[in-house]
This record gives sequence, structure tokens and C-alpha cells, in this order.
Amino acid sequence: MAQKVPHLVKIKPAPDGHYPVDFHYAGGITALMHQLVEAGLLNKDVLTVTGKTVEENVSGVKVINSNVIRPMDRPYSFTGGIQLLYGNLAPEGSVCKSAAVKPEMLKHRGPAKVFDQEEPAVQAIYGGKIKPGDVVVVRYEGPKGGPGMREMLTPTAAIVGMGLDKEVALITDGRFSGGTSGAAIGHVSPEAAEGGPIALIEEGDIISIDIPAGKITLEVSEEELNRRKANWKPPASKVKPGSYLDRYAKQVMSAMSGAIFRK
Repeated sequence: MAQKVPHLVKIKPAPDGHYPVDFHYAGGITALMHQLVEAGLLNKDVLTVTGKTVEENVSGVKVINSNVIRPMDRPYSFTGGIQLLYGNLAPEGSVCKSAAVKPEMLKHRGPAKVFDQEEPAVQAIYGGKIKPGDVVVVRYEGPKGGPGMREMLTPTAAIVGMGLDKEVALITDGRFSGGTSGAAIGHVSPEAAEGGPIALIEEGDIISIDIPAGKITLEVSEEELNRRKANWKPPASKVKPGSYLDRYAKQVMSAMSGAIFRK
């Protein structure tokens, strides 16, 4: 067993019975990196801020508890905890933390409830306006639309808090942190502010999500989407012209491109 330390606050163990501090006592980041170097999954020759290479930094470091830092042939998951999804709703891609999705929600199909900002979506969830089967859409929260790509933890936490995480999905061009759970699909690209398909969703449109297959589909014909696209107009800017945020919004690339500036 990994060594336990006293806690000032009560920390719940993970489902496998281990505590967050167990990773440190199992060898920590250097042990994990050493394992990845041995498996050929890290560039061992990269020079680091220590003045040494990655390989030199982790040389001789061993995993102390293989039940916490699993060997390569006995991982927690062979597929990892992140899934990329593509489809006519996210031609450039989107991201889901599949490890935190209830089995019932790995595949989901339902009507869209559309919100152009985070706050009204949260109000609707807490107000009982989101029903089992719905797909909450939060848009214009991407790098350009924010501008700045706010974290959408609040609406996903609201879905969990209302006991809907086994029945309701959420998609957004905003971002998520590691604390997000449920069928939450973010980084949808192109984003709404660029006129991406997420901007063309209308209330009640059927959205189909297949996380294992990496597919997200807006069940609307291409002809209808083209008609909506022709009528779409970008929203008015929320920021002062000439400001840094204005410059950011004009030059930033999509979330799936890293939200970096165009060269």
C-alpha cells in the first residue's frame, strides 16, 4: 500500500481505493515520465530547464507502487480518457472526457436547447427547463466568440447537480477543465463566432452523439444548413474596438488549432 498522510480536510478516495497523494508516493511525475521514456513515448533527448535532457532527469527513477502508476501492459484504460469527435456539427473536431461519461450517455440522441451564452444556460438548467433527453448547446463561448474561451464547468456541474447527468448532454465551443463530468463535448470547431455549424443549430434540432465512435451529428440536411448559413450574421463584438481583446478575437485560431494567433 502507498503511504498515507494526515489530511486537514477529508479527501475521498478514487473508485479504486487510492487517494490523490498516492500518485506522489508511487513515484510521481518523474517515475511516470521514466516509464514513458522506456516505452518510447517521450522524446528523451529534449533539453529541459535543468540543463539536462528528459532522459537524464528521469534516469534511475522507478515506480514504487504499480497499482497506482500502472505498467504499460496493465493500464487503467487501453484507449485513454479523452475522445475526439467529428461530424457535420464539428468538421474540425471536438473533445470529450469520455472517462467521466456515464455508460448510459456514451450514445445519446435528443433535441437541442440552444443558448448563446453560459449564464442563460445555467439559469435554464437550475430552473427546470432542461428535460431528460435534451442536448444543451452553449455557443459563442469559443476563443473568438468569448473572446477568450471561458470554461464551461458551471453548466456541466449544474446538470450533475440536478441529477441529469445520465440523461442530458452538453455541447459547446467553450472549454472544459479536468473537473468536468458527464456527456460534455467542448472545443467544437469551427466555433459559432466563425459561423461554424454550431451557430446554425435551432431550438429542437436533433443532435446525435456517439462517443465510442467519435461522431457528433446535427440531423439537419445539408441544404437546410446552407440556407441557414446564408442568413447567418456574426454577432456584434462585445469588446472595445482597438483593445487587446479585439485584436485577440480577430487573430485567434480555432480551439482545435490550439487557440493560437494566426501568423
